[in-house]
Amino acid sequence: MFIDLPQGRIFANTGGTDLDSSKPCAILVHGAGGDHTVWGGQNRYLAHHGASVLALDLPGHGRSTGDALTSIGALADFLITLIDTLKLERPVLIGHSMGALASLEAASRLGNKCAGLGLCGVATKMPVHPDLLGAAERNDLTAAEFIASWGHGTKAHRGGNPAHGIWMLRQAIVLTDRTPPGVLHKDLAACNAYLDAPAAAAKVACPTLFLLGRGDKMTPVRAAQGLIDAVADAEVRVLDSAGHMMMIESPHESREALMSLIKRVAAG
Repeated sequence: MFIDLPQGRIFANTGGTDLDSSKPCAILVHGAGGDHTVWGGQNRYLAHHGASVLALDLPGHGRSTGDALTSIGALADFLITLIDTLKLERPVLIGHSMGALASLEAASRLGNKCAGLGLCGVATKMPVHPDLLGAAERNDLTAAEFIASWGHGTKAHRGGNPAHGIWMLRQAIVLTDRTPPGVLHKDLAACNAYLDAPAAAAKVACPTLFLLGRGDKMTPVRAAQGLIDAVADAEVRVLDSAGHMMMIESPHESREALMSLIKRVAAG
């Protein structure tokens, strides 16, 4: 479906079902250089097991129009505008990496209006290596290759994709490289500049799931501890076989973890 917002015409994959206001609405927010397809192992399942789903293409990404937003605060404003426009009564913000920071910031502003929060591959700070920022600014394929290599755990470098015949690293390179010029750099710079995660975490007022990968080299498990300590109602799931791209590397385990959050929200 498409949603017209001030930030652009926004595409959202609903997992093959209609929005149902009686269910929690899982808003799936991708990371830097991504789009809604990173949630392919989760969105349809969630949509058919108790949730409405909006797997977003952020402005300037995927099938959405508009300019890519240049700060985590602007992304949070976008998510709140989406929730208000659609009059979602029980939004569950679920974000990965950059999307996790945006979801965290939005949840801190929404207070009790946010029904649940899922933070995948998140850290108290997300500094970006200067070489990666430079490659992204030049629109160099090296940026996509860096992200694919650093973003996947050891198992994914050898194989292991549940989708037969598809190498996860090459899949990630293609996804990131098809992002319009300049967008990846804006995304990474927004992550690099955001320093308000601890303050935002202290304001979160809803059940929160931290979904982390044991082999994550970009946002190591220990780097999330400050946020975990700050959130009042936090559950932590660490996936032993995953790196930073846990939704793709461990789709079934990620799906079940996110489903547990949906069930907590549904139970009130």
